[in-house]
Amino acid sequence: MLVVLHYSGGTSWEPAEDISQEVLEQRAKSVPETDFPEPMNRSIGGGGAVEVPAGEAGGELAEGEEEEEDEGFDPSAIADDEVEYYEIEFAKEGETIEVANNEPLLDAGEEEGWDLPYACREGQCISCAGHIEDGPAEEYIRHSQNDSLMDDDMEEGYCLTCVAYPTEDFTLETGESP
Repeated sequence: MLVVLHYSGGTSWEPAEDISQEVLEQRAKSVPETDFPEPMNRSIGGGGAVEVPAGEAGGELAEGEEEEEDEGFDPSAIADDEVEYYEIEFAKEGETIEVANNEPLLDAGEEEGWDLPYACREGQCISCAGHIEDGPAEEYIRHSQNDSLMDDDMEEGYCLTCVAYPTEDFTLETGESP
């Protein structure tokens, strides 16, 4: 009976004030702002490569050697009547889908509802890397930007799905990096 009377009367204990918002605000002040895109970032330990402004990379050309002009690939420049579609087999997802030559492989996979890995979406890291099983990547895709993969990696069939646009039908293994 004594226990019932004790609990019915309540205790004088009061919960401590919630300071979680204050703690979050103080931590936010101590962390510097970055240009790295946070929304929808699913990489673990991802990060972008350091960007070097054009003409400041250094290095010297041998005598008589000319610097190659890397014009890049602009998928938005493809006219609507020139858009082509290719059958891309996503091996790990177990499906084959049509992907336009002006649509990145990553976007096409996400439209199917697949949770594919990525981080920067700018071709500056290898979080989104995939492997083309059919041969060298240059034969099957074009990158609009590639700051991370070396020529050897491309020769072995690796690509950056966030900036890779198909030029042929092929099989892709997502989440594979060199």
